Amino acid sequence: MSHASQLGLQNAASPVMEELLYFHDHTLMIVFLISTLVLYIIAAMVSTKLTNKYILDSQEVEIIWTILPAIILILIALPSLRILYLMEEINDPHLTIKAMGHQWYWSYEYTDYEALEFDAYMIPTQDLTPGQFRLLEADHRVVVPVESPIRVLITAADVLHSWAVPALGVKMDAVPGRLNQTAFITSRPGVFYGQCSEICGANHSFMPVVVESVPLEHFENWSLMMLKDA
Repeated sequence: MSHASQLGLQNAASPVMEELLYFHDHTLMIVFLISTLVLYIIAAMVSTKLTNKYILDSQEVEIIWTILPAIILILIALPSLRILYLMEEINDPHLTIKAMGHQWYWSYEYTDYEALEFDAYMIPTQDLTPGQFRLLEADHRVVVPVESPIRVLITAADVLHSWAVPALGVKMDAVPGRLNQTAFITSRPGVFYGQCSEICGANHSFMPVVVESVPLEHFENWSLMMLKDA
């Protein structure tokens, strides 16, 4: 659960985002150790009279500070590459959604259904109900079944946009004339908010993305209702 003025990233709602959080903490610890070592060396150089003889002219120290950065880079690169490959894996998706960015709203099409498509506009501040988030609520949510692989095809109709939901670890550019794809699996039910992450014009900050993860039975009821209203 997130709270006001909380520091850090959003709580993970997908396996990929959990891996990203672990990688963030892993890298932050490496940065902390590097900073501590550098500060210790600076303090030692300032406080001792033997700096030039034993540190600046030391062959052993030169070997260490040449090999150590290479080891650090390997410790960062290996988990980073692993996560990159995980983010690109799209195996047997249960549902495919096409998201198209417009100035300034999103339109969605559930390609596995014949006529399930809608536009999602931001709800104006004066129309919000208690408990809704300003600049983040949309009049139509992207409803998906929980714990199901979802593929999202992303493009744009006019200028560059970016479909991003931080809690799901998803961020993909929407490029006119090009179809990009990404995938995610929601690990728990809930409502997850995002926004267009590309500076796409005057109303760039008014393109929210709202993904609602529900049990499969609720998703089927929602899709039937949407198809009846179409």
